[in-house]
Amino acid sequence: MHPISSTSSSNLSPRRKFLKQTAVATAAIAGSRYLRFTSAAAADAPPASAGNSSSGPWFTRATRWMQTNIAELDATRYDIPWWREQWARTKTQGIVVNAGGIVAFYPTQIPFHPKAQFLGDRDLFGDLVKAARADGIVVFARMDSNGAPDETLQAHPEWFTVNGQSGRPFTDRGLNIPCINGGYYREHIPAILKEIAEKYRPEGFTDNIWSGLPRANICYCDNCVKKFRTDRALDLPQQTNWDDPAYRAWIEWGYACRLEIWDLFNKTTRTAGGPECLWVGMNGVSITGAAGDFRDFREICRRTEILMIDNQRRVDTTGFQANGVGGRLVHGLLGWDKLAPESMALYQTASENFRVASKPEPEVRLWSADGFAAGIQPWWHYINAYQEDRRMYETPVPLGQWFQKNEEFLIRRTPVATVGIVYSQRNNDFFGRQDVEAQVNLPQRGFTEALLHARIPYVLVHADDLDRDAASLKLLILPNLGTMTDAHLASVRKFVQNGGGLIASGATSLCDQWGDPRADLALADLLGVHLPAGHPLFSEAGRRQLAAQSAQTYLRLTPELRAQVDGPHPAGEPPVVGTRHEVLAGFEHTDIIPYGGSLNALTVDPTAQVLLTLVPTRPTAPPEMIWTQNDHTNLPGLVLNERPGLGRVVYLAADLDRRYARNNIADSEHLLINLIRWAVKGDVPLTVEGPGLIDSHLYRQPNRAIVHLVNLTNANTWRDPVEELIPVGPLKVSVRLPDGVSGKTLRLLASDAKPALTLANGWASFELPSILDHEVAVIE
Repeated sequence: MHPISSTSSSNLSPRRKFLKQTAVATAAIAGSRYLRFTSAAAADAPPASAGNSSSGPWFTRATRWMQTNIAELDATRYDIPWWREQWARTKTQGIVVNAGGIVAFYPTQIPFHPKAQFLGDRDLFGDLVKAARADGIVVFARMDSNGAPDETLQAHPEWFTVNGQSGRPFTDRGLNIPCINGGYYREHIPAILKEIAEKYRPEGFTDNIWSGLPRANICYCDNCVKKFRTDRALDLPQQTNWDDPAYRAWIEWGYACRLEIWDLFNKTTRTAGGPECLWVGMNGVSITGAAGDFRDFREICRRTEILMIDNQRRVDTTGFQANGVGGRLVHGLLGWDKLAPESMALYQTASENFRVASKPEPEVRLWSADGFAAGIQPWWHYINAYQEDRRMYETPVPLGQWFQKNEEFLIRRTPVATVGIVYSQRNNDFFGRQDVEAQVNLPQRGFTEALLHARIPYVLVHADDLDRDAASLKLLILPNLGTMTDAHLASVRKFVQNGGGLIASGATSLCDQWGDPRADLALADLLGVHLPAGHPLFSEAGRRQLAAQSAQTYLRLTPELRAQVDGPHPAGEPPVVGTRHEVLAGFEHTDIIPYGGSLNALTVDPTAQVLLTLVPTRPTAPPEMIWTQNDHTNLPGLVLNERPGLGRVVYLAADLDRRYARNNIADSEHLLINLIRWAVKGDVPLTVEGPGLIDSHLYRQPNRAIVHLVNLTNANTWRDPVEELIPVGPLKVSVRLPDGVSGKTLRLLASDAKPALTLANGWASFELPSILDHEVAVIE
């Protein structure tokens, strides 16, 4: 019997009876259309105990989460018995429950901590904690600590931020924003945490807006003025100026203040609630977002035992694969042995949010599947505890059941990859500055998209962790990594000297830790190129201008291969036939590829080889004017530097990574993939042949290899939402078996197919007839 129908209809209120009937009908419809996550064994299994019988602290065991983000009105209508059935159906092990902050959902004794409007004498938070305890489910007490009403401001003006222009507090969501360095964060919130921890003993605390005023504004309250002067012996900066020493100090100080809050809140909750009562905030998976909120993502990951990810949906420009990128980012810092549940919205999150309308099931499914493939766990998110759009109640049921059944293969996996993309939050701050999307995000996204299309597994490597993480890699990609410290440079040099490949683009290594330009590219000797004085990359304005350019320019491939068989050639000029470098494979029938930007003179070392040069701009209209007699230059766009004893090195002067992310030009993608395969010397541990857009992940566990593939092929791949899943196949998969994996057995976790497994020269191969949404292949 379906868990939701286990209660006799005679005992239900009219509203709950209607909900039950609708949910059962919806389940039948959903089950007929989307079966990939569901199996008879999963559907018939008894509800899992949320505590999980395995040993270890709760934060190592609670992998499946749910949240009903409580509205104040929910105090009058929260149907706890129904939600307990929903927890059981979805195999939920942990819940996130609104507790306090802006308003309290329990009878608080803390001054200026108002109760929810309709709470009355009810202890809604306490009731939910009791229900969870009875079901063996762990509880995160959810806080919202970044706003207070005028009554609190009037009583404690010293708690709040100050706008230097108005002298008033900054506001957000109709509330006054407290200062991270004032009594609100340093005394008031700790008092609330202590009260909740002592009274209810939740396993931990989350807080979705915990880091105070974003970086875009400077607070001039007395607390900040005094603390900045004490900590840094400086006056607060008066404006955004990345060249001002005071502003640079303020940036670093802003991060430090947030880490003080992180440590203070953890000390408070562990003292009051026990050593495993964690405060973990909530965090996104965007380095740009973390920088904008003064959250040092690397330090946060080093401090926490579990990371609660607030990253509810995709956007059209980054697609479902963004969840795979986010998982790689998180676990690259957190470690692959820790859990990272992600808040997955069950409501509509297209370009216009409808937060109480159900998101199409396939949209939730693909977002979840790509997260699962990258080591993310489910955390189903509802707005309000009562929904008129009841379709969203069924969406997480088969997903949660499938995850519970196959959890062993979805967590604590170590990635197997030979390619690493290097990044740092400092590069985002001091190099990206006010143009971070063009200078940092787009170049990185160009390479992640190319690797996605090439189906090449990769990891993200923080520049501060190069010595630790690069040891298992064969290629490092540095996409416009302008800001690099001396330690970063030394790590990259050692990697290349040990035979590792390197791809660098744009201003990589040009700037020091503050974003100030050096006299030349610091890695010029490895790259084989030097920037002459006056090059636009030396200035922030020049870099922004180069990135923003849009013109009808091209890149010429060398040598030219104009042959009679390909088509006409200029009168009087004989055909040219020759041989090109292997990185230009696939371009035999063209001498140019689209570009769109401009290039400047470089000094190229004799050891290096130039394979692309700029074709100058020409008019785009009228057609009679689309020509030029000056169609050759010697301005380098692509330089290879291969020397005995060192790894293969690529320098992209032409920003094809950025332009591919922005314009999606197929030739740019093809060339980036060629460069990756050449620089890594073909050392890729996984191949997936066949049709479709497939996000490809490879992992190892003791004595097993795990291939996790996600089918992102869809009519709405680039526009939310997806309403139908489209299968692709057949796919031929080949895996280089990690040490200790014999390759004797193969099982698939998302389909009933039983393909044959063949072994040859340390590789295991099999064929997948098709993939609907995703497939997980376990080789042992």
